[in-house]
Amino acid sequence: MSLRIVSALALAPLPLIAIWFGGAWLALLTISAATVMAWEWGRLCRGGLGRDFVPGGVEIALAAIIIAAVAIAAVGAAAIAIGLSVFGAGIVFWAARQRPGGQPVWTALGVPWVAVPCICFLWLGRDAAGGRTILLWLLAVVWATDIGAYAVGRGVGGPRLAPRWSPRKTWAGLAGGILSAGLAGAAMALALRASSVLPLVVVSAGLAVVAQFGDLAESLAKRRFGVKDTSGLIPGHGGLFDRLDGLLAVIPVVALMTLVGGQGMFLPWQ
Repeated sequence: MSLRIVSALALAPLPLIAIWFGGAWLALLTISAATVMAWEWGRLCRGGLGRDFVPGGVEIALAAIIIAAVAIAAVGAAAIAIGLSVFGAGIVFWAARQRPGGQPVWTALGVPWVAVPCICFLWLGRDAAGGRTILLWLLAVVWATDIGAYAVGRGVGGPRLAPRWSPRKTWAGLAGGILSAGLAGAAMALALRASSVLPLVVVSAGLAVVAQFGDLAESLAKRRFGVKDTSGLIPGHGGLFDRLDGLLAVIPVVALMTLVGGQGMFLPWQ
């Protein structure tokens, strides 16, 4: 537990600084994170392999497509970046099929799983002031969800949420995550002097469910390949993918809500 806390405290300033300054800083952080997660996904689909993992042509193509898509989004062409992600997933699927045991479906799935949230993250942060607030709120909600779910789940225990996907997740943990996310939303609304607190509380609590689903989906992938962590990059947490699984699920949902209804639909400070 202490190792998890130290790692979290050491890493937290990086995204906060990048989001605050935006521009090239945010782009650099997002591209770097996408690169690491692309490597971790390739490693995962090869069954972990530890120090014996050497990226092959499929893994190189996977990483190259993801990096290219996120880099295109960084210069403001989010729609083209999404299109490249879809097309690139097809290329990776074809390449993986040519290799015995290449796991084409799972390997190709890594392209949109990593690239689309990174693209949406940059798209949400495109506006200097409003984008910064949205991204900081997203981090607050996901971090609160993780903390609440972990603390309540370990403290209360009880029935398992989805034992076939993740043996440790509990319904109590989900409730703790929802409550913590709702409180984070309330705190953000009060800090920004929003005219109404309730909308942001409801949306934040709903996103906690989405974040937990992202966590469960990644757990399912790891169980599929018999891997405990996507890597050992972060002491106490595993890989970067392990740390960001909930955020990867939440970002596209918020981006879609913003695209359909505008920021003012669910962000009362707008």
